[in-house]
Amino acid sequence: MSEEKLDSLLHLGTIIKPPEEFVRNANVKNYEEEYKKFLDNPEEFWAKVADELFWYEKWDKVLEWNLPYAKWFVNGKTNITVNALDRHVKNGRKNKVAFFWEDEFGNEKVVTYGSLYTLVNKLANALKNAGIKKGDRVVIYMPLVVEQVAAMLACARIGAVHSVVYAGFSVPALRHRIEDAQAKMVITADMTIRRGRAIPLKQIVDEAVRGLDNVEKVVVLRRLKPKVDLIGEKEIDFYEFIKDADTYCEPEVMDSEDPLFMLYTSGSTGKPKGVIHTTGGYMVGTYYSMKTVFDLKEDDIYWCTADPGWITGHSYIVYGPLVAGATQVLAEGAPNYPDFGRWWSLIEKYGVTIFYTAPTAIRMFMRAGEHWPEKYDLSSLRLLGSVGEPINPEAWMWYFRVIGKERCPIVDTWWQTETGAVMITTIDGLPMKPGRAGKPVPGVVADVVDKEGNPVEPNKGGFLVVRNPWPSMMRTIHKNKEKYESYWNTIPGCYFAGDVATKDEDGYIMILGRADDVINVSGHRIGTMEVESALVSHPSVAEAAVIGKPDPVKGERIKAFVILKEGESPSEELVNSLKKHVRTELGALAVPSEIEFVDKLPKTRSGKIMRRVLKAKELGMDPGDLSTLED
Repeated sequence: MSEEKLDSLLHLGTIIKPPEEFVRNANVKNYEEEYKKFLDNPEEFWAKVADELFWYEKWDKVLEWNLPYAKWFVNGKTNITVNALDRHVKNGRKNKVAFFWEDEFGNEKVVTYGSLYTLVNKLANALKNAGIKKGDRVVIYMPLVVEQVAAMLACARIGAVHSVVYAGFSVPALRHRIEDAQAKMVITADMTIRRGRAIPLKQIVDEAVRGLDNVEKVVVLRRLKPKVDLIGEKEIDFYEFIKDADTYCEPEVMDSEDPLFMLYTSGSTGKPKGVIHTTGGYMVGTYYSMKTVFDLKEDDIYWCTADPGWITGHSYIVYGPLVAGATQVLAEGAPNYPDFGRWWSLIEKYGVTIFYTAPTAIRMFMRAGEHWPEKYDLSSLRLLGSVGEPINPEAWMWYFRVIGKERCPIVDTWWQTETGAVMITTIDGLPMKPGRAGKPVPGVVADVVDKEGNPVEPNKGGFLVVRNPWPSMMRTIHKNKEKYESYWNTIPGCYFAGDVATKDEDGYIMILGRADDVINVSGHRIGTMEVESALVSHPSVAEAAVIGKPDPVKGERIKAFVILKEGESPSEELVNSLKKHVRTELGALAVPSEIEFVDKLPKTRSGKIMRRVLKAKELGMDPGDLSTLED
């Protein structure tokens, strides 16, 4: 990390107040009061949240903190599936819908809490019958179907540690994760559906497990007709596997600190790292944020467009919403197939009230034009969310105006695989500032600091850190203690997220990009997000990514990669117009010296732009780990 100051060039003036009725009915009526409650007594604050959930045995101590290692709800005993299923089945939610599932062809399924409970119990017993026990690892490589959610919960029921791998990863990426976790079982499907065609999954698994002695069984959800062949004794059909299993499985009594899952996140270089999350703290943290950040009510229809292959799907499709008793929409397939109306038609059909998606999807719909969402009735919506990367002010305003019809607050959420739950957002009722994620969620102490850990002045750039432990934090990195400790020892006494940010005089935080992506122009360090936002605010631009290239005079110069909106064409005139526009928005320092028009950008499957891949390609370097790359 460099000594120079980070320049914050983007001046955001817009403030939007949420509707009074929303504030009046919000689960958190007064953010400042709730945050003060937390600061006055953090342990009592979290104990009260945990008290709303089921525990076999209460904890002796809320937090044991030996930097950088935390234990939460010490010696507490619980099982997350009892809170996600049994609790609801016994308390009158048995017939409440847990999931409305639909694929691209309009095939649909309605799954109640009662039927999900039965499926999970049968699968949990089948796992036990196959010799899977507490602490064993199970890799789940499945499409976005209810059986994927059930597989995760069945593992959690018996204390097995699941490692979900997004169904789209290649053979080497899947094999590495199976081998590194030493998984005893892989649960998969014959195929997933995307853009109207079946994409095979089983043959990827067949190759990935070849010669791996640790894998004892492969369970295959067979969806195609005629059914695909199963090979050898290791393979078994999903529904055959659970057919004779009992409909009740006694939950494993889990210590609060027992591992719940591991999830591999791509490193900027080298191999993906297996982030370990444990049971009690993760459960409490995701439950609390589900109720507060998303203002969840009993009658809400909630839709998070992520996939359980990512942390967003773990925390805000599987665990957070189910522990909180939500009804959800699950939609398999592409957002724009058969056309750009798919998502909006589903919101209309199911009466979705809370919608949580990624900026990259919002910009894709911006590019397609407002006439698509305008064909549908989106009046059921009451809250919108954004996740995965900073949302630029232009996309924020489009989302607010076109999808939310200027009456739905937007929670722009900052968090990571490592943090487990949302850390920063504009929580219920706070005025919103497009482009700024917002303030720390109650329970989180976030700050923007220099490399010694001192707070920087308002509106100056610095490093985004979290000062205190929080319940849903990762506990370690699988087989890599040093990597885990580096999160806490890079900046003294703080968790350093790897992001650069700025905080205004009201305490609102704006994420400027990854520290690795900061561009150093003539001693001024500029965040990628600001230049990209300025480019996207030009009427011809749908999406943009910028990188720094070596320059003998300036240190680095800026190169921009630009995707144009439908109907726009590249020209020298447009290049000059874009440069002039950036100059007006940010000043001469941030003007790209080079602009290249492209049809698409390298992205992870969760939608983040991989700037390091652009940079490596541009400079003829090794791009490092590409296992999470979409294309």
